[in-house]
Parts: sequence; C-alpha cells; structure tokens
Amino acid sequence: MKITEVRIFPKDEQKLKAYAAITFDDVFVIHNLRIVKGEKGLMVCMPSRKMQDGSFKDIAHPITNDFRHELEKKVLEVYEDKIKGA
Repeated sequence: MKITEVRIFPKDEQKLKAYAAITFDDVFVIHNLRIVKGEKGLMVCMPSRKMQDGSFKDIAHPITNDFRHELEKKVLEVYEDKIKGA
C-alpha cells in the first residue's frame, strides 16, 4: 500500500499545528490525523474517538512500527513544505 496524497490543514494553536488527510493507492482516505507539538518535537496522532470513561481510542492506526514511521515521515515532510510555502 502506497501513500499517494497527503493534504495538510494548518491550525494556529499552541499544541495543535495542523490536521491532515492521507490517501492510500488513490482509493482510500483517512481524515483527522493531527500534527501536534510534543516535548520531543512534532508528532502525528491518529484519529480517535472519546470513550464513555473519558479516555480516547484510535479508530485507525498503523499495525507495524515500520509503516508508522513511513506515515509519520511523509506527513511531516508535507507539513514542513506547506509551512515553508505559506
């Protein structure tokens, strides 16, 4: 499965820097990934749902660490390009 498009929607908030939508093989899209500023820099958070107990659970996420790193790298590259061009 290949990442064929990443769209970035910048936000001007202290921690939330942007939302992202990522498309795979031009046929499947996941919306509402978040780019947030953490203690160690920028990170990509998967879309999640608030549970009845107040916790949050990811509703879509990579299964392997290798794919998670690939996805994060691509999303952050597109984010940096978008910010530089803005």
